[in-house]
Amino acid sequence: MKKINCLIVDDEPLARDVLSEFVSKIESLNLVCSCGNAIEAFNKLEEGHIDLIFLDIRMPKLSGIDLIKNLANPPGVIFTTAYSDYALEGYELEVVDYLLKPISFERFLKAIHRFNKISNVTDNEPSPNDDLSDYSEAFVYLKSDKKMVKVFLKDIIYVESLRNNSRIVTTIREIISSASISELEEKLPALKFLRIHRSFIVALDKISAFNASHIELGKHELPIGRLYKNDVADRLMKE
Repeated sequence: MKKINCLIVDDEPLARDVLSEFVSKIESLNLVCSCGNAIEAFNKLEEGHIDLIFLDIRMPKLSGIDLIKNLANPPGVIFTTAYSDYALEGYELEVVDYLLKPISFERFLKAIHRFNKISNVTDNEPSPNDDLSDYSEAFVYLKSDKKMVKVFLKDIIYVESLRNNSRIVTTIREIISSASISELEEKLPALKFLRIHRSFIVALDKISAFNASHIELGKHELPIGRLYKNDVADRLMKE
């Protein structure tokens, strides 16, 4: 099992102790260091490879948000804070999750599960359900407007997350489905579709151009999420 190297950053010793105990209960997590401030964390990040940071926001001298903004290639970030005021900014920074103190172990586990899904999202190995023997006829049924709508996979251009719903843009029409983007990601074959952002999945054969920050699908231009950039580049350069 590949270990996830993680860092705890919090100016409160008790908060660090709680998170350290949570981390110790999960076999896949390897706690590299527990830091009392963001400057110490910055230096630790410069020393070696860190996959995930559990990061407090309000800290003296340098806030958690300022730390992330000053990193050229930040790892995955899970905010751990007593304040809900920064949720929107956390979303804009594309953090993995936003945990409000006091943090339960159950909520902590959900955040780790979310990180695992993001970090494995561009796995190039086909799943057992990826039967592409007759892709031209492959389809899914999606719940939309109190009915199940048949959507051929070859027609899908991209999928967009709309909070609790999803928008599926096809060559024929647009469909608003009650399925979440994570549910749709599991339905779509990994050899044909790629998650490029927490809010977007694209059809590989519809990509007309791309650069380090955006993907073009004909007239549509979609952003590549910070956490997905390396994996997206690796995948597209192999196509």
